[in-house]
Amino acid sequence: IRVTGRREGAVTIIEMSDTGPGVPAKAREHLFEAFHGSARSGGTGLGLYICHDIVKRHGGVLAVHSQLGRGTTFSVELPLEINGGTP
Repeated sequence: IRVTGRREGAVTIIEMSDTGPGVPAKAREHLFEAFHGSARSGGTGLGLYICHDIVKRHGGVLAVHSQLGRGTTFSVELPLEINGGTP
């Protein structure tokens, strides 16, 4: 797992990457929806939905980029200022 962070203009970007099997396209379609994103038995499918909601409420974007057999990267983009003030 690799975690990186950087600033690009007025945005902070945090990326979390792995070199695992990747996330199939069909699974990515509903990954950030409640009760649809769980890939493991016994999971509720709420974790990524909650993360997506928190990031969105802070004016940001949570995205996933994945290639089968090559790994997955989740990126969080957050504005440095929220509603004209600093976070």
